[in-house]
Amino acid sequence: MTDSPAYQVLARKYRPETFADLVGQDAMVRTLRNAFKADRIAQAFIMTGIRGTGKTTTARIIAKGMNCIGPDGEGGPTTDPCGVCEHCKAIMEGRHVDVLEMDAASNTSVNDIREIIDSVHYRAASARYKIYIIDEVHMLSTSAFNALLKTLEEPPAHVKFIFATTEIRKVPVTVLSRCQRFDLRRIEPEVMIDLLRRIADREGAEINDDALALITRAAEGSARDATSLLDQAISHGAGETTAEQVRAMLGLADRGRIMDLFERIMRGDAAGALTELSTQYADGADPLAVLRDLAELTHWISVVKITPDAAEDPTIGPDERTRGQAFADGLGMRPLTRMWQMLLKAIEEVAHAPNSMMAAEMAVIRLTHVAELPSPEDLVRKLRDTPPPPAPPPGPGGAPQDAGGYTQAQGAPAPTHAAPSGPSAYHGSAQPAQAAETALARYPSFEHVTELIRVNRDMVLLREVETCLRLAAYQPGRIEFTPTEEASPDLSQRLGAALQRWTGNRWAVILVNDCDTPTIDEQRNAAEIALKNQASEHPLVQAALRAFPGAEIAHIRTAQEAAQAAQEEALPEVEDEWDPFEDE
Repeated sequence: MTDSPAYQVLARKYRPETFADLVGQDAMVRTLRNAFKADRIAQAFIMTGIRGTGKTTTARIIAKGMNCIGPDGEGGPTTDPCGVCEHCKAIMEGRHVDVLEMDAASNTSVNDIREIIDSVHYRAASARYKIYIIDEVHMLSTSAFNALLKTLEEPPAHVKFIFATTEIRKVPVTVLSRCQRFDLRRIEPEVMIDLLRRIADREGAEINDDALALITRAAEGSARDATSLLDQAISHGAGETTAEQVRAMLGLADRGRIMDLFERIMRGDAAGALTELSTQYADGADPLAVLRDLAELTHWISVVKITPDAAEDPTIGPDERTRGQAFADGLGMRPLTRMWQMLLKAIEEVAHAPNSMMAAEMAVIRLTHVAELPSPEDLVRKLRDTPPPPAPPPGPGGAPQDAGGYTQAQGAPAPTHAAPSGPSAYHGSAQPAQAAETALARYPSFEHVTELIRVNRDMVLLREVETCLRLAAYQPGRIEFTPTEEASPDLSQRLGAALQRWTGNRWAVILVNDCDTPTIDEQRNAAEIALKNQASEHPLVQAALRAFPGAEIAHIRTAQEAAQAAQEEALPEVEDEWDPFEDE
């Protein structure tokens, strides 16, 4: 009985061995072919790209091409290595003595690089070139990069360097300038689906196109991830692999049901959206995955709305494409953008919540309620078309009634704080002593009092004095004022106690009625307050304030300010440059 050969995963079994096997990297392959044909092989290469696009594989193919001697042992450097000579076999198996592979993630120090520097002076033992392949080169320390620079700039003729990295920005410019750079692209969906179909056919696996589209979407342009997921999907299907099985394997929610949830949210149907979310959760969908799918769908619909050609994505089924185009036609960019921003926040909340399902439900409730809000254009149109409310009915004697039905006599003063009598209204007695008068003379005006409060850093008291105190009369040691409606009941007591503490003398702080002197804050912001009062009389603003009870006018920008802001934000005009060849 003979032992069956050990199983080899698809990612390794179908690893490219020649440039012809590389998929989705035509520009790089063309450049390398021309360089080899012209005998202009660089001294150092650097491959960059996301995971699984073939950086290390390309490095090995280049190493094979440089050292291939052909089946007859007489060949030279080529972009089509034979794969049968001793050098090709040893390199692809990772055992060639002259092709050294090093993982910079675990060999980051300058000592590791020094070993390479010391060995480059010795010629290759059997191959044409001694080749150093350093994976994840961006992980090298700064001192290691510095030690490598001189050798990288002037290596011996028999030495070649090939670097691979997923973080090209972390590689020093001094290193990049000494290398020929190749950016390996994400593999396009059409190319990826075709690759997976060829592998599945060779393996005799039955897998439908929708399942391959799901795998392609999950791989995000990585051939290694795609073949690994295909390997897993074939085992999961145990026969014919369907999209439903792949979706269950990946933990994804049904795309059609995600569209159902999206539709309920955008309609503002909170109950229906929660029911759909609960059903998907009961069927095994991860709440975080559902929100991520919603975000992906929102992004795709937004792109389709701007660029209709994006609907022709091969990873999208015909039914999904039809519904997505209908969403794009029926929804505006504002609700889509708002949906995207809120989903980003919701995904972060669900990822850190102790109960992900509860957090997802709260997020869906927020989304459905926000979806009901009108756009600014609709709101303005609605407010403009809404007639003002009728005037309140007159009360007894013809006086108007307020909202509570109470009648206010014409000419009666507005209600104010009653002026208390007795000791609570007056702090201390008169100070006839000459010493007290001399001490208080240092505060000849009320501005000196506010400055005293500021110097002692009682910001709470200072703010209340500036915004809630209408000064009726002032002399050193005596303050008379009418409080505003927002003033705290104990303002006079706190002000008198603070001034006595800071000056060492008693102050008389007395409340009076009917003083309408503007507060310090009102005097300071008189112009802005006048603008707000003027704006509040506009019918459209009044309609907006009625539509949103409790709303206030926060800021007013005049036409001049708006014009100035637009001028500052506008791009400067660029004068046409003279073209010396224009007249030729």
